[in-house]
Amino acid sequence: MRVVTLNLNGIRSAATKGWVHWLETVQADFMGVQEVKAQAADVAGRFDALAGMRGYFHFAQKKGYSGVGLYSRHVPSDVRIGFGSREFDAEGRWVELRYDTVSSLRRRPFRKLSIVSCYFPSGSSGEDRQAAKFRFLARLYPHLVKLKAERDLLLVGDVNIAHREIDLKNWRSNQKNSGFLPEERAWLTKLFGRGGLVDVFRTLNPHPEQYTWWSNRGQAWAKNVGWRLDYHVATPAMAATARREHIYLAQRFSDHAPLSIDYDFAV
Repeated sequence: MRVVTLNLNGIRSAATKGWVHWLETVQADFMGVQEVKAQAADVAGRFDALAGMRGYFHFAQKKGYSGVGLYSRHVPSDVRIGFGSREFDAEGRWVELRYDTVSSLRRRPFRKLSIVSCYFPSGSSGEDRQAAKFRFLARLYPHLVKLKAERDLLLVGDVNIAHREIDLKNWRSNQKNSGFLPEERAWLTKLFGRGGLVDVFRTLNPHPEQYTWWSNRGQAWAKNVGWRLDYHVATPAMAATARREHIYLAQRFSDHAPLSIDYDFAV
């Protein structure tokens, strides 16, 4: 089963750059999208169903801001919009599809499964937004730990943090910048340690220069001066079924690249 994630930097903008046509060729079972930057009226009849998948969305209250979606080829048992934070649910950052009947292609049964598309805040615009990002991380961690205790979990999305030095080109000069701050990196280390979740991409690909975001400034894309900001985060049983990863670089639909991982599971 193929699961894809992509920060669209505007669903309408990405569509003009060929994202919808590309999606029709990918044969995805799920696709998480972030930074939709649209409202329900903008999506209805145009983006609510694509490539044989139905879309489920969490729109921000503020127009033209944030917003996430999760496309699925499979009808969920339940849909959860938001993760219980009044502050951040207003920003459209969490959509969760729940499946209560799940089986592994290796015949190992799963618990109930949640698949989530999530968009972590960026703190790059200033101290206020960095403080909000830290509040988001503090609120999200216990929610993920609780969810993991109840269900298997696969969260895809733009985490807006590069975890280790290998995950960005210019790590030395970015140690005091949002996205590579020690506190942010420590949060991911805790999540992948004591929190018991797995950075699925790194279980498959340990190599450097595997980036999913490039600044629009200078020649970052041309010189591959990038960051790995987009993740698949999973419970160990789910991560163990991951088989292939791919960062799609042949076309650019936004300042991020699509990250696909194939799993041996079925819903």
